[in-house]
Amino acid sequence: MSQAPSEIQRASITPESRESEPRQEQTLTAPEANSPAAKASPSGTAAPAPAKRRDAYFDNVKYLAIVLVAVAHAWEPVMEGSRTTRALYMVVYTFHMPAFILVSGYFSRSFDMSPARVKRLITGVAVPYVLFETAYSLFKRFAGGVDDAPITLLDPLFLTWFLIALFIWRVTTPVWQSLRHPLPVALTIAVLASVTPGIGDDLDLQRVCQLLPFFVLGLLMKPEHFQMIRRREVRLAAVPLFAGTLLFAYWAAPRMQLGWFYRSNSAQEMDFPWWSGAVMTLAMFGCALVLTVAFLAWVPRRHMWFTALGAGTICGYLLHGFLIRGADYWGLFDRYEWLKGPAGLVVVSLVAAVAVTLLCSPPVRRVMRFATEPDMNWAFRRSPAKR
Repeated sequence: MSQAPSEIQRASITPESRESEPRQEQTLTAPEANSPAAKASPSGTAAPAPAKRRDAYFDNVKYLAIVLVAVAHAWEPVMEGSRTTRALYMVVYTFHMPAFILVSGYFSRSFDMSPARVKRLITGVAVPYVLFETAYSLFKRFAGGVDDAPITLLDPLFLTWFLIALFIWRVTTPVWQSLRHPLPVALTIAVLASVTPGIGDDLDLQRVCQLLPFFVLGLLMKPEHFQMIRRREVRLAAVPLFAGTLLFAYWAAPRMQLGWFYRSNSAQEMDFPWWSGAVMTLAMFGCALVLTVAFLAWVPRRHMWFTALGAGTICGYLLHGFLIRGADYWGLFDRYEWLKGPAGLVVVSLVAAVAVTLLCSPPVRRVMRFATEPDMNWAFRRSPAKR
């Protein structure tokens, strides 16, 4: 099977997100002119600004999205011969990465190539890509027994594609923000990529191009759009929508090639006529957008037991792949055939969900900070002091 997209990050809650997997930094709203916070203290100095605060909704989005990513990856070895599992897999793969990418775009709106943001982009995205691409290659070589597995930064392995894609999307953010109609342009690029087999595998540019519209759409979104998505009528409409989608996916499961969901190949590479690439790209964009809205509508807005885990999804995303790949390398699913049955599907799903939850926890995040949030002040010039 081709490398399936795995996916996710941390999103900030403001455009000023830290440039790693979208991380949540809250925007500080300026206090009203006559509010107590805006009034000077008795000493004549302004009162301190309110502390930054994370938005529970977006942390919930990130956590639930990363759970879907891990569970879907765990289904891959056990869905052979199970039409139901394949249908569930198709539904999840339709929207889980688009949802994550859209939120990533939303929190990239203020990226402007300033020195501070470039530094965060390098330390939070580029450096983790180099470290984990190398780590997955070595894991494949020594744990997977592939002695000639190359270590290359040009061909992302397994789930590291998302980091290089996020790097490219963020760097091009000023371009999209300067265009009058960025979304049609991004969709045109996605369609052209889907009919161009010559793009090749370097930096997984097929995925970068074909998933680009979701990032650009996130750049165009505003807080009021998320308020509209969370309206009661949208939540109610999402229930029959998901039910109908599951029924359709069950019908389509034996008929549809999974490559359309991965977006890592052109139509010709999947042995389809070139024009089908354009049709499926637009159709998949529409389906993914509708299901993403339905998913976002049902994400809780209040603080939940798992909300704090949303800050550590970069760890859950990058580390759970070792568990999935390790189980495959060690023949776990071949040794225990019952895992491919209905009971096994439940067990595999629960284990994947619990595992990725633990990997998102604060202790793991602290331990992995050297790789996911490295302190590299030594590598950058100091900003000139402000007068």
